[in-house]
This record gives sequence, C-alpha cells and structure tokens, in this order.
Amino acid sequence: MTLRPPAPRPPAAVRVLVADDNPVVRAGLTALLSGRADITVVAEAADGRQACEAADRHRPDVVLLDVRMPGVDGLAALPYLARIAPVMMLTYSGEPETVREALRRGAEGYLVHGEFTADQLITAVRDTGAGRTHFSPTAAGAVLQQLRSANAYDDAERDAPNTTPARASSPTFPENLSLLQPDVGQSSGSRPGSPLSAREAEIMDLIASGMTNQQIAGACFISEKTVKNHINRIFAKLHSTSRAEATATWLGRRGETR
Repeated sequence: MTLRPPAPRPPAAVRVLVADDNPVVRAGLTALLSGRADITVVAEAADGRQACEAADRHRPDVVLLDVRMPGVDGLAALPYLARIAPVMMLTYSGEPETVREALRRGAEGYLVHGEFTADQLITAVRDTGAGRTHFSPTAAGAVLQQLRSANAYDDAERDAPNTTPARASSPTFPENLSLLQPDVGQSSGSRPGSPLSAREAEIMDLIASGMTNQQIAGACFISEKTVKNHINRIFAKLHSTSRAEATATWLGRRGETR
C-alpha cells in the first residue's frame, strides 16, 4: 500500500478588525473583505475606544483604522492597537502631518480613500498581515518628504558634531491624543536641565516606550545606524550602559521636571 503524504493545510484566514465611524464605510469594507476565502472580519468598531475593546477581545491579525472618529480618535487609539496587531490606516485624511504622526505612533501602512482599488486593498490587507507595508500616493509623498528632511538633518548633524543644528520643532499633540497612552511620544524636544538634544530626547522617549532600534528608525525616518549613534551618545550623557538603566535615569529626570 502506497502512503500518500497528507494534503497541505490551507493557510489560516487573515482576521481583520474594521474601525470607522461611518456605518456605510464599515459595511462596505466588511462585505468586500468577507468575500475573500482567506480574509475574515472578526469585529467592527465605530470609534477608537470600541476598537481597543474589540482588539482585546478578538485579537485580530490586522486592524483597519480611520483617523477621525468621535470620542477617542484613530491616532489616540493607535499606540494601544499597534501592540496587539499590525495597523493599516484607512482614511480620508491625507495631510502629511497626519500621515507622519500615524507612522510615528505605530501604523504599518497608510491608505487614503479614493487612491486605491478594491483589489489593491485586498492585497494590502494580506500583506499587512504578513508584515509588509503599503502606502497610497498621498501617504507615500508624505513619507518621502520626511525622509528627505531627515537626511538633510543627519547631514547637517555630521557636519557640525559639536553644535545643535537648528531644525523644525517636533509635532505637537492635541490633548485628545493622550486619552489612551498619555506617556507615549509626548515629550519630544529637550527639557530644561536635560543633557539630551531635542532629537536625543525624542529617541530616548521611544526607547522608554519599548521600541527596538528598527522600530525607532522607522518612527523617526532615519537609518538604524543613525539610531545606534544617537543611543551611544544618549548612554554617555545619561551615564548608562544599558537601555534599562538609561530608561530608569530618563524617567527619573522626567519626573523631576514635571
């Protein structure tokens, strides 16, 4: 008797959470995604708080998240959701600052309504679940602009290592962004008495939030090598030899300045 190898199991369906305050948009996305055998919509949410509750309950593989929603909006919920599953922003909001802030807070990609087809959305959902990113043209333009600015800053920093180059201030955060994650990303810029520059303070905040070098590089639109250079300077200034020691010192300093 010839034994046949067992038939390969079909890949598990990508489990998706759809968060949008517009019920028509939610219904349309759910119908579109549910029509694919390898995608399942496990929950819907009308605002950021519902999205966080649904993510806790259902543990999706991908979150599709709108930016502007009543109560807790998408940007406010984003840091929490990004700890549970990859988040793809799916929104009408294409402002460069909004795109960059979403990426800073953990979004894996950004699609602006009207700039993609149904098939492209399906592909983006599958790819996001597999760890690949997608950007529609407006979002890609914002990323490119930030990369160019970051490269210009890094060049200036190398040319003047003993000075603090002038640069645009970090984005400010509206109060509603702090509803869920009050300590993440809100202390950009050097503080009085801090030994760190504005850029170093920004990176130290990201270290304290638990980000890896790769994640920090993505959030700040710089290379991992540049991140390592910043961290070496941070450790020297904080008289620390590890991330844990630097975090303890940094959070202690931050508490003293509040």
